Amino acid sequence: MASTSTPLTLPVLPLDDEVVLPGMVVPLDLSDAEVRAAVEAAQAASRDGGGDGAGGGGKPRVLLVPRIDGSYAGTGVLGTVEQVGRLSDGDPGALIRGRGRVRIGAGTSGPGAALWVEGIGVDESAPEPLPGAVTELVTEYKALATDWLKKRGAWQVVDRVQQIDDVSALADNSGYSPFLSTAQKVALLETTDPVARLRLATQQLREHLAEQDVAESIAKDVQEGVDKQQREFLLRRQLDAVRKELRELNGGAADGADESDDYRTRVEAADLPEKVREAALKEVDKLERSSDQSPEGSWIRTWLDTVLELPWNERTEDSYDIKGAQSVLDAEHAGLDDVKERITEYLAVRKRRADRGLGVVGGRRGGAVLALVGPPGVGKTSLGESVAHAMGRKFVRVALGGVRDEAEIRGHRRTYVGALPGRIVRAVKEAGSMNPVVLLDEIDKVGSDFRGDPAAALLEVLDPAQNHTFRDHYLEVELDLSDVVFLATANVLEAIPEALLDRMELVRLDGYTEDEKIVIARDHLLPRQLERAGLEPGEVTLEDGALRRLAGEYTREAGVRNLERSIARLLRKIAAEHELGDRELPSTLGPDDLRGLIGRPHHVPESAQDPAERRTAVPGVATGLAVTGAGGDVLFVEASLADAETGGSGLTLTGQLGDVMKESAQIALSFLRSHGAELELPVADLKDRGVHIHFPAGAVPKDGPSAGITMTTALASLLSGRQVRTDVAMTGEVSLTGRVLPIGGLKQKLLAAHRAGITTVVIPKRNEADLDDVPAEILDTLEVHPVTDVRQVLELALAPAEVRVPAAA
Repeated sequence: MASTSTPLTLPVLPLDDEVVLPGMVVPLDLSDAEVRAAVEAAQAASRDGGGDGAGGGGKPRVLLVPRIDGSYAGTGVLGTVEQVGRLSDGDPGALIRGRGRVRIGAGTSGPGAALWVEGIGVDESAPEPLPGAVTELVTEYKALATDWLKKRGAWQVVDRVQQIDDVSALADNSGYSPFLSTAQKVALLETTDPVARLRLATQQLREHLAEQDVAESIAKDVQEGVDKQQREFLLRRQLDAVRKELRELNGGAADGADESDDYRTRVEAADLPEKVREAALKEVDKLERSSDQSPEGSWIRTWLDTVLELPWNERTEDSYDIKGAQSVLDAEHAGLDDVKERITEYLAVRKRRADRGLGVVGGRRGGAVLALVGPPGVGKTSLGESVAHAMGRKFVRVALGGVRDEAEIRGHRRTYVGALPGRIVRAVKEAGSMNPVVLLDEIDKVGSDFRGDPAAALLEVLDPAQNHTFRDHYLEVELDLSDVVFLATANVLEAIPEALLDRMELVRLDGYTEDEKIVIARDHLLPRQLERAGLEPGEVTLEDGALRRLAGEYTREAGVRNLERSIARLLRKIAAEHELGDRELPSTLGPDDLRGLIGRPHHVPESAQDPAERRTAVPGVATGLAVTGAGGDVLFVEASLADAETGGSGLTLTGQLGDVMKESAQIALSFLRSHGAELELPVADLKDRGVHIHFPAGAVPKDGPSAGITMTTALASLLSGRQVRTDVAMTGEVSLTGRVLPIGGLKQKLLAAHRAGITTVVIPKRNEADLDDVPAEILDTLEVHPVTDVRQVLELALAPAEVRVPAAA
């Protein structure tokens, strides 16, 4: 261990952010006032020969003290001024050698302007002889120092370090190391134990060599990567030169692969909107900076291909021949007057806007968003293609049935592997123009799950106030959809979210009349099925009577799909009989020929059945009208009374009814109980006997508010013993006071009544205005009675009973 020695009084030479260790020889600039003052004070004391500062006529001595951030260290180094002269740059300087450590004490006075302090020299002698551990430490330090010096090429210094045997001098020799920070050098200075100091110096040198190894490894990897990129760059330049020579040899023919890769040229040559061009050029810059091995390069190329394939400024010219467009619609579709009128209005307005230079107003064009709602088979999907044909536009169909991923509409983020734009962008790209007719098929079948709600993503697409700046997640540039005509089809209006429905103009397709079905079958279905059956147009002829019977008795639907299937089945039978030699062609088929070819009718009207076989042949059965997803339909309601002794009491409902219909049944029963005496009904039977109301087709869920008067009529028929008229059907809700309340879907219900052979229909008085939507030929065949009170319903519906029939059990 080091021990203290004699006291000293020395002038202080401060070192700002520098440390000098014993054994080091350093030049100091005398231009600094503090350095010059300390050296001059030491020289003056040396000349006077007095005190510790002179050293008995020896060299001038100063105390070298590190000053860190204005604070002096507690330990300094005794230094001797070896020489005073000029530095290499010509400034005055002094050469000072560090001699030993001095522990700094209190300040004192002395000659000159320097600061004098009292100090105590530190004895730094190492133990003799050196222990084995210290010897190993000395060997390790010399090995590390030699390794570091060899890496720097300082071979002449290696020998000098190897010749140092003193532990203290060897440790202090690390003060020359340029990689040590000031704090590390101060730690070495203040460590007075030579062995501990050598151990600290060894640790510092070891850590530096480890960091240097890591840095060299990183630098090597970087250099190898740079060399590879330079080699790849050179090879690509050479490849470009070879391709250029080949083009010249081929007479200037361009290399297709090279041209397809030159995205910058393609972007600059493309007719793109300004903002899209800027975004594309930015991506081209990224592509040029990325390497071929980078996955980002393929993503950028796919994105650029998508942007360049979109028809940003391509538009088809609308056909402004309004009469011609109307003729096209009439030729391709029978009926559907509402949709035809709407398309005609749209084209007329577009023509006037174009004539007055109002094609674009506020950045928006004159697109349209229509929702075609109706039962299956009425021609909603095929109507979209006819609309595009009439307008002279491209047509694209987007099937939305079963779509549950929001990204299908708005596209995927480009960060995902295999990302693609949404179906809307793909539809525009497929159409090749910015103003196609896009049919969003089955929009009511869109679902939602953890991947988002596609219906919510459609809100911006179908909003005329927003879709001129539509942003797909994949493109991330604005796409103008304001000139697109969107036609959305749906079977059930209630399945469309209210916010989405609010953005579309609703057009209802309630089904075809029987006369319209005959026209469709004769002009459209029969020619198509003749071709598919391999028959010439004149080889098979179907009379209108046969078509009418096919539509009325073999099929009962709002649309014409089953009617087309029946025609196809009929033609297949004829083709097979002709091939077997059982029939000669051409052939004409009448109504009586159908049974022998395709069997008996499946839907015989109630009015055509034997009176004893009709459902309403017994009291307690009434005919109602309902609306389903397949259009209008006839619904029968059956009522019965249970025996007082065995059947219990209360109301029983069967037929898989919803809450609304259950409430209607309760209201109907309550009305009859409270007004039975007035209606001359034996309501006493309702007190102790159970009432059972049943709706046949129990496997089909039923709900809605339009069966109230039907259930009331069935119960009244049961109690009075009077049958319900076979030719009467009814629809309407009933209140507790007997008022008949309005319902919806009147047109579809009247069409269903007409198909079922009903001749008299009872409807609420407040629905009388809806009769304007019903075709005139249907109203001519129906006797419609608007009523306000359930008593009027009973007078119309119940047949007069010559002989009262007791209430059926």
